[in-house]
Amino acid sequence: MVAVGVGVLLFVLRLVLFCGAYRVPVEEAPRGIIDMHCHTAGMGGGGSGAWISDELRNSWKFGLYLRVFGTNEKELEEKGDEWVMEVIARSIRESEHVDGAVILAMDAPHAAAGNLDKAAGEVFVPNRFVGEAVKKFPELYFGASVHPSRADALEELTWSKENGAVFVKWLPNIQGIDPSEERYRGYYGKLVELDLPLLTHVGDEDSFSTTNNALGDPRLLKLALECGVRVIAAHVGSSGESEGQDNVERLLEMMPRWPNLVADLSTLTQFNRRKHLGTVLNDPRLEGRLMYGTDYPLTNTPLVTAWQYVFRLPLRVVWGLWRTKNSWDRDVRLKAALGVRAEVFGKSGEYLGI
Repeated sequence: MVAVGVGVLLFVLRLVLFCGAYRVPVEEAPRGIIDMHCHTAGMGGGGSGAWISDELRNSWKFGLYLRVFGTNEKELEEKGDEWVMEVIARSIRESEHVDGAVILAMDAPHAAAGNLDKAAGEVFVPNRFVGEAVKKFPELYFGASVHPSRADALEELTWSKENGAVFVKWLPNIQGIDPSEERYRGYYGKLVELDLPLLTHVGDEDSFSTTNNALGDPRLLKLALECGVRVIAAHVGSSGESEGQDNVERLLEMMPRWPNLVADLSTLTQFNRRKHLGTVLNDPRLEGRLMYGTDYPLTNTPLVTAWQYVFRLPLRVVWGLWRTKNSWDRDVRLKAALGVRAEVFGKSGEYLGI
Protein backbone atom coordinates (compact mmCIF):
# COMPACT_ATOMS: atom_id res chain seq x y z
CA MET A 1 0.00 0.00 0.00
CA VAL A 2 2.88 2.37 0.80
CA ALA A 3 4.37 1.83 -2.64
CA VAL A 4 1.01 2.51 -4.29
CA GLY A 5 0.58 5.68 -2.24
CA VAL A 6 4.03 6.94 -3.19
CA GLY A 7 3.30 6.17 -6.84
CA VAL A 8 0.04 8.10 -6.75
CA LEU A 9 1.73 11.04 -5.01
CA LEU A 10 4.47 11.19 -7.65
CA PHE A 11 1.89 11.01 -10.44
CA VAL A 12 -0.10 13.88 -8.94
CA LEU A 13 3.05 15.95 -8.40
CA ARG A 14 4.03 15.47 -12.01
CA LEU A 15 0.59 16.55 -13.21
CA VAL A 16 0.76 19.67 -11.06
CA LEU A 17 4.38 20.61 -11.76
CA PHE A 18 4.67 19.63 -15.44
CA CYS A 19 5.44 22.75 -17.47
CA GLY A 20 6.62 21.43 -20.85
CA ALA A 21 9.63 22.23 -23.03
CA TYR A 22 11.33 25.63 -23.01
CA ARG A 23 10.26 26.21 -26.61
CA VAL A 24 8.25 24.28 -29.19
CA PRO A 25 10.21 21.03 -29.61
CA VAL A 26 11.84 20.17 -32.91
CA GLU A 27 9.67 17.40 -34.34
CA GLU A 28 12.56 15.46 -35.83
CA ALA A 29 16.11 15.96 -34.59
CA PRO A 30 18.39 17.20 -37.41
CA ARG A 31 21.21 15.22 -39.00
CA GLY A 32 24.62 16.13 -40.35
CA ILE A 33 25.54 18.10 -37.22
CA ILE A 34 29.05 19.27 -36.25
CA ASP A 35 29.89 19.25 -32.54
CA MET A 36 32.26 22.20 -32.17
CA HIS A 37 33.27 21.56 -28.55
CA CYS A 38 34.84 18.15 -27.95
CA HIS A 39 37.75 17.33 -25.64
CA THR A 40 40.36 14.61 -25.80
CA ALA A 41 42.81 13.33 -23.19
CA GLY A 42 46.40 12.18 -22.98
CA MET A 43 49.24 11.17 -20.74
CA GLY A 44 52.06 11.19 -23.29
CA GLY A 45 51.47 7.73 -24.72
CA GLY A 46 52.59 7.13 -28.29
CA GLY A 47 54.83 10.18 -28.21
CA SER A 48 51.91 12.62 -28.07
CA GLY A 49 53.73 15.09 -25.85
CA ALA A 50 50.64 15.46 -23.68
CA TRP A 51 50.92 15.54 -19.90
CA ILE A 52 48.87 15.96 -16.77
CA SER A 53 50.00 17.19 -13.38
CA ASP A 54 50.90 14.75 -10.63
CA GLU A 55 48.13 16.26 -8.53
CA LEU A 56 45.49 15.47 -11.14
CA ARG A 57 46.89 12.03 -11.90
CA ASN A 58 46.77 11.10 -8.21
CA SER A 59 43.26 12.51 -7.83
CA TRP A 60 40.11 10.39 -7.73
CA LYS A 61 38.96 12.45 -10.72
CA PHE A 62 41.57 11.01 -13.06
CA GLY A 63 40.16 7.49 -13.36
CA LEU A 64 36.65 8.91 -13.66
CA TYR A 65 37.71 11.25 -16.48
CA LEU A 66 39.25 8.39 -18.45
CA ARG A 67 36.19 6.24 -17.87
CA VAL A 68 33.82 8.83 -19.32
CA PHE A 69 36.18 9.10 -22.31
CA GLY A 70 35.55 5.38 -22.81
CA THR A 71 39.04 4.19 -21.90
CA ASN A 72 41.39 3.63 -18.96
CA GLU A 73 45.01 4.21 -17.97
CA LYS A 74 46.20 0.75 -19.00
CA GLU A 75 44.58 1.04 -22.43
CA LEU A 76 46.17 4.43 -23.06
CA GLU A 77 49.58 3.13 -22.02
CA GLU A 78 49.23 0.22 -24.46
CA LYS A 79 47.63 2.02 -27.41
CA GLY A 80 48.81 5.61 -26.98
CA ASP A 81 46.87 8.83 -26.56
CA GLU A 82 45.53 8.71 -30.10
CA TRP A 83 43.27 5.88 -28.95
CA VAL A 84 40.90 8.41 -27.38
CA MET A 85 40.35 9.97 -30.79
CA GLU A 86 39.73 6.53 -32.26
CA VAL A 87 37.01 5.99 -29.65
CA ILE A 88 35.48 9.39 -30.43
CA ALA A 89 35.57 8.88 -34.20
CA ARG A 90 33.99 5.44 -33.90
CA SER A 91 31.17 6.82 -31.76
CA ILE A 92 30.52 9.57 -34.32
CA ARG A 93 30.40 7.01 -37.13
CA GLU A 94 27.70 5.21 -35.15
CA SER A 95 25.69 8.41 -34.60
CA GLU A 96 22.54 9.13 -36.58
CA HIS A 97 22.69 12.88 -36.04
CA VAL A 98 26.32 14.00 -35.66
CA ASP A 99 28.77 13.74 -38.56
CA GLY A 100 31.85 15.36 -37.05
CA ALA A 101 33.46 16.98 -34.03
CA VAL A 102 36.17 19.57 -33.39
CA ILE A 103 38.83 18.10 -31.09
CA LEU A 104 40.33 20.65 -28.73
CA ALA A 105 44.00 20.99 -27.90
CA MET A 106 44.83 22.54 -24.51
CA ASP A 107 47.90 24.74 -24.16
CA ALA A 108 49.75 24.99 -20.85
CA PRO A 109 50.06 28.20 -18.81
CA HIS A 110 52.85 30.57 -19.82
CA ALA A 111 54.40 33.39 -17.82
CA ALA A 112 54.34 36.99 -19.00
CA ALA A 113 57.98 36.59 -20.11
CA GLY A 114 56.86 33.97 -22.62
CA ASN A 115 58.21 30.85 -20.93
CA LEU A 116 56.26 27.71 -20.06
CA ASP A 117 54.90 27.69 -16.49
CA LYS A 118 54.45 23.95 -16.09
CA ALA A 119 54.09 24.18 -12.31
CA ALA A 120 50.85 26.14 -12.79
CA GLY A 121 49.40 23.66 -15.29
CA GLU A 122 47.23 20.59 -14.82
CA VAL A 123 46.65 19.52 -18.43
CA PHE A 124 48.58 19.93 -21.67
CA VAL A 125 47.36 18.55 -25.00
CA PRO A 126 49.71 19.82 -27.76
CA ASN A 127 48.63 21.32 -31.05
CA ARG A 128 51.08 19.11 -32.93
CA PHE A 129 49.48 15.98 -31.50
CA VAL A 130 45.86 16.99 -32.15
CA GLY A 131 46.57 18.64 -35.51
CA GLU A 132 48.30 15.57 -36.89
CA ALA A 133 46.07 12.94 -35.29
CA VAL A 134 42.76 14.32 -36.61
CA LYS A 135 44.04 13.98 -40.18
CA LYS A 136 43.60 10.22 -39.79
CA PHE A 137 39.89 10.54 -39.03
CA PRO A 138 37.51 12.20 -41.52
CA GLU A 139 35.02 12.76 -38.69
CA LEU A 140 37.40 14.94 -36.67
CA TYR A 141 38.58 18.55 -36.99
CA PHE A 142 41.38 20.48 -35.31
CA GLY A 143 40.72 23.04 -32.58
CA ALA A 144 44.06 24.64 -31.68
CA SER A 145 45.04 26.13 -28.32
CA VAL A 146 47.70 28.85 -28.19
CA HIS A 147 48.45 30.74 -25.00
CA PRO A 148 48.80 34.44 -25.89
CA SER A 149 51.85 34.85 -23.61
CA ARG A 150 53.90 32.25 -25.49
CA ALA A 151 57.08 33.70 -26.95
CA ASP A 152 56.20 31.99 -30.23
CA ALA A 153 52.43 32.59 -30.06
CA LEU A 154 52.10 34.21 -33.50
CA GLU A 155 54.17 31.49 -35.16
CA GLU A 156 52.08 28.83 -33.41
CA LEU A 157 48.88 30.47 -34.64
CA THR A 158 50.22 30.42 -38.20
CA TRP A 159 51.22 26.76 -37.93
CA SER A 160 47.80 25.88 -36.54
CA LYS A 161 45.97 27.64 -39.38
CA GLU A 162 48.20 26.03 -42.01
CA ASN A 163 47.47 22.63 -40.49
CA GLY A 164 43.70 22.90 -40.53
CA ALA A 165 42.74 24.60 -37.28
CA VAL A 166 39.15 25.90 -37.43
CA PHE A 167 39.55 28.07 -34.31
CA VAL A 168 41.68 28.64 -31.21
CA LYS A 169 40.48 27.49 -27.78
CA TRP A 170 41.20 29.15 -24.43
CA LEU A 171 40.27 28.19 -20.89
CA PRO A 172 41.45 31.40 -19.15
CA ASN A 173 40.50 30.24 -15.65
CA ILE A 174 43.14 27.50 -15.62
CA GLN A 175 45.55 28.84 -18.24
CA GLY A 176 46.01 32.13 -16.40
CA ILE A 177 44.87 34.31 -19.31
CA ASP A 178 43.38 37.75 -18.75
CA PRO A 179 41.79 38.51 -22.15
CA SER A 180 41.71 42.23 -21.41
CA GLU A 181 45.50 42.68 -21.32
CA GLU A 182 46.65 45.32 -23.81
CA ARG A 183 49.76 43.33 -24.68
CA TYR A 184 47.54 40.82 -26.49
CA ARG A 185 46.55 43.27 -29.25
CA GLY A 186 49.14 41.79 -31.61
CA TYR A 187 47.82 38.29 -30.90
CA TYR A 188 44.25 39.41 -31.61
CA GLY A 189 45.40 41.07 -34.81
CA LYS A 190 46.95 37.78 -35.91
CA LEU A 191 43.68 35.93 -35.23
CA VAL A 192 41.87 38.42 -37.46
CA GLU A 193 44.55 38.16 -40.18
CA LEU A 194 44.31 34.35 -40.16
CA ASP A 195 40.51 34.39 -39.85
CA LEU A 196 40.70 32.17 -36.77
CA PRO A 197 37.78 32.55 -34.34
CA LEU A 198 38.49 32.39 -30.59
CA LEU A 199 36.46 29.86 -28.61
CA THR A 200 36.92 30.80 -24.98
CA HIS A 201 35.47 29.50 -21.76
CA VAL A 202 33.22 32.09 -20.08
CA GLY A 203 31.99 31.83 -16.51
CA ASP A 204 33.22 29.67 -13.64
CA GLU A 205 35.22 26.46 -14.09
CA ASP A 206 35.06 23.65 -11.55
CA SER A 207 36.60 20.61 -13.27
CA PHE A 208 40.13 21.33 -12.05
CA SER A 209 41.70 21.65 -8.62
CA THR A 210 43.10 25.17 -9.17
CA THR A 211 41.16 27.87 -10.98
CA ASN A 212 40.87 31.66 -11.11
CA ASN A 213 37.23 32.30 -11.90
CA ALA A 214 37.69 36.06 -12.05
CA LEU A 215 39.17 35.39 -15.51
CA GLY A 216 35.81 34.00 -16.69
CA ASP A 217 34.14 37.43 -16.62
CA PRO A 218 32.57 38.01 -20.08
CA ARG A 219 33.47 41.70 -20.02
CA LEU A 220 37.17 40.81 -20.19
CA LEU A 221 36.53 39.89 -23.84
CA LYS A 222 35.86 43.46 -24.93
CA LEU A 223 39.43 44.06 -26.15
CA ALA A 224 39.34 41.02 -28.43
CA LEU A 225 35.97 42.12 -29.78
CA GLU A 226 37.23 45.66 -30.36
CA CYS A 227 40.13 44.20 -32.34
CA GLY A 228 37.65 42.43 -34.62
CA VAL A 229 38.16 38.87 -33.37
CA ARG A 230 35.25 36.52 -33.93
CA VAL A 231 34.64 35.34 -30.36
CA ILE A 232 32.67 32.23 -29.40
CA ALA A 233 31.64 32.34 -25.74
CA ALA A 234 31.56 28.76 -24.49
CA HIS A 235 28.55 27.61 -22.46
CA VAL A 236 26.92 31.06 -22.86
CA GLY A 237 28.62 31.99 -19.58
CA SER A 238 26.14 29.76 -17.77
CA SER A 239 27.96 29.47 -14.43
CA GLY A 240 29.06 31.82 -11.70
CA GLU A 241 28.82 35.55 -11.17
CA SER A 242 31.00 38.59 -11.78
CA GLU A 243 30.51 41.62 -9.56
CA GLY A 244 27.29 40.08 -8.25
CA GLN A 245 25.74 39.59 -11.71
CA ASP A 246 25.15 36.22 -13.38
CA ASN A 247 27.75 35.73 -16.09
CA VAL A 248 25.09 34.59 -18.54
CA GLU A 249 23.21 37.90 -18.22
CA ARG A 250 26.49 39.81 -18.36
CA LEU A 251 27.25 38.09 -21.68
CA LEU A 252 23.76 38.67 -23.09
CA GLU A 253 24.10 42.39 -22.40
CA MET A 254 27.14 42.42 -24.70
CA MET A 255 25.39 40.80 -27.67
CA PRO A 256 23.70 43.87 -29.21
CA ARG A 257 26.95 45.87 -29.24
CA TRP A 258 29.23 43.17 -30.66
CA PRO A 259 28.04 41.43 -33.85
CA ASN A 260 31.27 39.39 -33.85
CA LEU A 261 30.23 37.70 -30.57
CA VAL A 262 28.44 34.34 -30.65
CA ALA A 263 28.07 31.49 -28.15
CA ASP A 264 27.85 27.72 -27.89
CA LEU A 265 25.35 25.85 -25.73
CA SER A 266 27.65 23.03 -24.62
CA THR A 267 26.77 21.69 -21.14
CA LEU A 268 23.58 23.80 -20.92
CA THR A 269 21.60 20.65 -20.10
CA GLN A 270 23.93 19.85 -17.20
CA PHE A 271 22.15 19.88 -13.83
CA ASN A 272 24.13 22.83 -12.47
CA ARG A 273 23.63 24.95 -15.61
CA ARG A 274 20.11 24.03 -16.70
CA LYS A 275 18.56 26.91 -14.73
CA HIS A 276 19.76 29.19 -17.53
CA LEU A 277 18.54 27.02 -20.41
CA GLY A 278 15.13 28.67 -20.71
CA THR A 279 16.72 32.13 -20.84
CA VAL A 280 19.26 31.07 -23.46
CA LEU A 281 16.68 29.43 -25.73
CA ASN A 282 14.23 32.32 -25.61
CA ASP A 283 16.39 35.45 -25.46
CA PRO A 284 16.12 37.37 -28.77
CA ARG A 285 19.70 38.62 -28.36
CA LEU A 286 20.89 35.10 -29.21
CA GLU A 287 18.83 34.68 -32.37
CA GLY A 288 21.15 33.34 -35.07
CA ARG A 289 24.14 33.51 -32.71
CA LEU A 290 23.97 30.21 -30.87
CA MET A 291 25.71 27.04 -32.04
CA TYR A 292 25.75 23.38 -31.11
CA GLY A 293 28.41 21.80 -28.92
CA THR A 294 28.53 19.14 -26.21
CA ASP A 295 31.69 19.57 -24.12
CA TYR A 296 32.23 15.84 -24.72
CA PRO A 297 32.81 13.61 -22.76
CA LEU A 298 30.38 15.22 -20.28
CA THR A 299 27.60 13.67 -22.36
CA ASN A 300 28.74 10.33 -20.93
CA THR A 301 28.02 11.34 -17.34
CA PRO A 302 24.88 11.41 -15.16
CA LEU A 303 25.23 15.21 -15.03
CA VAL A 304 23.16 15.51 -18.21
CA THR A 305 20.64 12.71 -17.69
CA ALA A 306 17.21 13.21 -19.23
CA TRP A 307 15.60 12.14 -15.94
CA GLN A 308 16.18 15.62 -14.52
CA TYR A 309 13.62 16.87 -17.05
CA VAL A 310 10.64 14.75 -15.97
CA PHE A 311 8.65 17.97 -15.43
CA ARG A 312 9.60 19.23 -18.89
CA LEU A 313 9.29 16.18 -21.14
CA PRO A 314 6.76 13.38 -21.62
CA LEU A 315 7.84 10.21 -19.82
CA ARG A 316 7.97 8.27 -23.09
CA VAL A 317 10.51 10.80 -24.38
CA VAL A 318 12.61 10.57 -21.22
CA TRP A 319 12.50 6.78 -21.41
CA GLY A 320 13.52 6.82 -25.06
CA LEU A 321 16.46 9.12 -24.28
CA TRP A 322 17.49 6.90 -21.38
CA ARG A 323 17.65 3.95 -23.77
CA THR A 324 19.65 5.81 -26.44
CA LYS A 325 23.19 4.44 -26.21
CA ASN A 326 25.06 6.82 -28.49
CA SER A 327 25.95 9.90 -26.45
CA TRP A 328 25.77 12.30 -29.42
CA ASP A 329 22.33 11.05 -30.44
CA ARG A 330 21.13 11.25 -26.86
CA ASP A 331 22.38 14.83 -26.54
CA VAL A 332 20.89 16.02 -29.84
CA ARG A 333 17.51 14.42 -29.14
CA LEU A 334 17.37 15.81 -25.60
CA LYS A 335 18.12 19.34 -26.75
CA ALA A 336 15.66 19.08 -29.64
CA ALA A 337 12.94 17.84 -27.26
CA LEU A 338 13.61 20.74 -24.88
CA GLY A 339 13.17 23.27 -27.69
CA VAL A 340 16.62 24.00 -29.12
CA ARG A 341 15.88 25.51 -32.54
CA ALA A 342 16.80 23.55 -35.67
CA GLU A 343 19.06 26.39 -36.86
CA VAL A 344 21.25 26.01 -33.77
CA PHE A 345 22.18 22.45 -34.70
CA GLY A 346 23.38 23.57 -38.12
CA LYS A 347 25.14 26.75 -36.97
CA SER A 348 28.45 25.14 -35.97
CA GLY A 349 29.21 23.71 -39.38
CA GLU A 350 28.00 26.87 -41.11
CA TYR A 351 30.00 29.23 -38.88
CA LEU A 352 33.21 27.18 -39.14
CA GLY A 353 32.83 26.38 -42.83
CA ILE A 354 32.97 22.60 -42.36
